[in-house]
Amino acid sequence: MKKKKILYRCYDSVSDSELHGSSTQIPQSASLLTDCPPLGLETLKIDDFQLHASSMRHYGLGPHRGRLNIQGGLYEDDMYDGGWCAGRSDPLQWFEVDARRLMKFTGVVTQGRSSLWLSDWVSSYKVLLSNDSHSWVTLKNGSRDLIFSANREKEIPVLNLFPKPVVARYIRINPRSWYASGGICMRVEIMGCPMPDPNNYYRRRNEVTTTDNLDFRHHSYKEMRQLMKVVNEMCPKITRIYNIGKSYNGQKLYAIEISDNPGEHELGEPEFRYTAGSHGNEVLGRELLLLLMQFMCQEYLSGNTRIRRLVDETRIHLLPSINPDGYEKASEAGSELSGWSLGRWSQDGLDIHHNFPDLNSVLWEAEARRWVPRKFHNHHVPIPDWYRSTNATVAVETRALVSWMEKIPFVLGGNLQGGELVVTFPFDRTRSVTALREATPTADDHVFRWLAFSYASTHRLMTDGNRRVCHTDDFTKEDGTINGALWHTAAGSMNDFSYLHTNCFELSMYVGCDKFPHETELPEEWENNRESLLVFMEQVHRGIKGVVRDVQGKGIANAIISVEGINHDIRTASDGDYWRLLNPGEYRVTVRAEGFSVSSKVCAVGYDIGASSCDFVLGRSNLSRIKEIMQKFNKQPISMRQRLRQRRLLDT
Repeated sequence: MKKKKILYRCYDSVSDSELHGSSTQIPQSASLLTDCPPLGLETLKIDDFQLHASSMRHYGLGPHRGRLNIQGGLYEDDMYDGGWCAGRSDPLQWFEVDARRLMKFTGVVTQGRSSLWLSDWVSSYKVLLSNDSHSWVTLKNGSRDLIFSANREKEIPVLNLFPKPVVARYIRINPRSWYASGGICMRVEIMGCPMPDPNNYYRRRNEVTTTDNLDFRHHSYKEMRQLMKVVNEMCPKITRIYNIGKSYNGQKLYAIEISDNPGEHELGEPEFRYTAGSHGNEVLGRELLLLLMQFMCQEYLSGNTRIRRLVDETRIHLLPSINPDGYEKASEAGSELSGWSLGRWSQDGLDIHHNFPDLNSVLWEAEARRWVPRKFHNHHVPIPDWYRSTNATVAVETRALVSWMEKIPFVLGGNLQGGELVVTFPFDRTRSVTALREATPTADDHVFRWLAFSYASTHRLMTDGNRRVCHTDDFTKEDGTINGALWHTAAGSMNDFSYLHTNCFELSMYVGCDKFPHETELPEEWENNRESLLVFMEQVHRGIKGVVRDVQGKGIANAIISVEGINHDIRTASDGDYWRLLNPGEYRVTVRAEGFSVSSKVCAVGYDIGASSCDFVLGRSNLSRIKEIMQKFNKQPISMRQRLRQRRLLDT
């Protein structure tokens, strides 16, 4: 995707009486575009020690918080607030960035303060540059200082490009006017290209490169389809493209299958899925899945034994763009100007990831009434009738996902999100209605914690205790993972629905602080996530697997698999095969199926990757045999109560 072409805006100097009014735009003969990427305030490439300011209101509003799209805490405490705010409101305040090398600066992006309660933003500013941080030169238009028009509200980013690039090491933003009912508060990103400097220590220390020959750029919907087609043509024997439905605007939701026998469910082979883009503005996950399909195709062809084993033993599904309509809105604005929420929702204004039926409350109510397990199962919780009605507030994309999840017997899944560095696991909703945050574990909490840790621990940054937090939460204290409800409660999540309605264990991977990174960041983000993406897929082979058959050797569908001590069951697929994710240990496993006798055995799970086989053969139950005999002779079985009543009549 090409960067959106934006005219720069240059303004003449104004008198003191005009500081809070509108400036006059200088006519320009032609538009000027920038090819320079952001320095990295939002992506944290610029560390806190490179940010300085003239003053600050308190520490939580210091210059280290003046990063584009940074989010303030719910309670806006002294540690984590939503921007830099000057300690005084006068034209002498400034916000400074030390690039630590010579840069060709081309522009500035600004926002106001992120706050649920207050409104603060800068409406105009000057730009000053320096090579030594002592002598400063103000950016001018001829002999006059340039004053750039900035924000008119606090959330929408505004880009101002310079009349021509300027080479310097330091750059300052000097606010000249601000919202009358607020103060001087900013969130900033700087656009610029590094000048050649092979001796620069900081660049060598922070540089991350990749050797993978992949298509590192943003892809429009058409380009995404074309890339998937190229992968399919490169690896026709192991890939298949299909769609699960359409978006609100009629765009097909394409997925690619990677397997040694695409298009078929093989007996005993687990099904895995990655999805991305349920929030259309969280673009990194979309591009990571496009990179992953390219990588797996290339490595399979080159004979990589790890990839070949994964493809041969797993049926993998990659769905890179659940919300293509939202993506188009965000991509039209561009990576630095889409803000925090543009394109997040579906075309009809729904949050797809939290648009699933709330089965938590259904199960918890049944548990409260003591219906579980006799009257109500602890798994495969049915979808309420109202949710399936045509007038229910359900996105067409969500309906397509539900149908897809019900059709394929997925075992493990991950949905890629953006804006943080953490892996979350169910439950995502608190049991207590009034609690905003509360640990709410599932019956498989130990398994979910391991699955989350398998991704986070192999990510380059998630568990790094020295890294800066993205916004307000330090997830490194919990090894880069958190129970979803402990972070913030949300009903109807894809993760909770998947666990309660299907056999699939689903987690959310928040793969980067920047939801929509500049395409120059994609190689590094790929390196950050590549190993994690592969390791998590391999976890689908952890636990037990098997086939439940009758005495004639026919697979039994819909048989219930119970593990002693875990109050959550799963069911066999249409061919009688099943997969149960478990941590290492010994487990007593019981199988039940209608019309068959119950069978139990102890199954052991080892520490090595590779699910342990645990097959079952079920014989017909006595009751089912009686029913078969009676039906054969066109007679109905007589219940015990009816027999007793007949005996009493005969006795009298």
